[in-house]
Amino acid sequence: MKIGIVGLPNVGKSTLFNALTKKGVPSENYPFCTIDPSVGIVAVPDHRLWKLSDFSKSEKTIPAVIEFVDIAGLVKGASKGEGLGNKFLANIREVDAILEMVRIFPIKTERTNEIIHVYGNIDPLRDIEVINLELILADLETVAKRRTNLSHDIRKGSKEAIIEDKALARLELAFGKAEMANTVSFDDKELEKIKMLNLLTMKPFVYGLNKRSGGENLNETDPDTFKKITDHIKEKGSSFVIIDAKIEDELKDFEGEEKEMFRKEMGGEDDGVDKLIKECYELLGLETYFTTGPDESRAWTIKKGSTAPVAGLAIHSDFHDKFIRAEVVNWQVLLEAGSYAEARAKGKIRTEGKDYIVSDGDVIEFKI
Repeated sequence: MKIGIVGLPNVGKSTLFNALTKKGVPSENYPFCTIDPSVGIVAVPDHRLWKLSDFSKSEKTIPAVIEFVDIAGLVKGASKGEGLGNKFLANIREVDAILEMVRIFPIKTERTNEIIHVYGNIDPLRDIEVINLELILADLETVAKRRTNLSHDIRKGSKEAIIEDKALARLELAFGKAEMANTVSFDDKELEKIKMLNLLTMKPFVYGLNKRSGGENLNETDPDTFKKITDHIKEKGSSFVIIDAKIEDELKDFEGEEKEMFRKEMGGEDDGVDKLIKECYELLGLETYFTTGPDESRAWTIKKGSTAPVAGLAIHSDFHDKFIRAEVVNWQVLLEAGSYAEARAKGKIRTEGKDYIVSDGDVIEFKI
């Protein structure tokens, strides 16, 4: 799964990307520093996997991952090619969800030199509206072209074309009100048609509200305005995480107690990166099941609501096509039993068939 990190220039996209991936990309203090998207594979933090690995004395431990894509900064007019707009819009179409970085720290803080803002002042609601409107305008163009292409089939009386056109008309109406596609309701048949357009604003959104420790952040200096921002995000059906991308970047090479000690010294609070990764994982409607043994303990990513054979596809197509049954036990129940043999003796390991819906935290052994 791919998450695209987007936002105006100089809001902290590349700084956050560095922190997430421990992979250095340019993040100098000027607009459009990031021209080509940088891609990083990021492990999903999960203490359960490491406990299972210790339990099985596994030689290898492989976590679930998300792919993050750092995309060039967007400015007003991107839908018409301003700035790096065309390149930005092409890159963002390839991701599954959008992490929109929004700056809530001032032009200058105690810990940093002056960091310019492309519009000269800090106004998060304006920034959100600029970015989202450009995405809406790009989607409007896509929808208008599709409706033009459907007109011939509609004149011929095609029921499929008429169904799709009615859904597209509702989208155009929403776009005219500056509403994103993910706020519009569709039935299953309409949704199947709309998904084929790969609309930018149909993707799920999470907002990264980027602060600076030691500075006059908006959530601290103007709580009423900050509440308007978070209320706006919630009203759109999205979520947000407050994060200090600068601190997370400076701490990226530290681990454990040392990392937490330096975090406190810098004025940081909890691990914003871990929280953000988990939020993105949740945003995509994903969950994790595990396989564990002496050779390897591994976390496997699946969509929530997957049946056992569908979950098996994450490992190999044979576990779907040749599925017979699955032996399943909750990770914590397995650890409490002390061993597989003891868990089996106590009747804790269940045999499940093709209709079993996998639960987050299941440990599974597939039988084919």
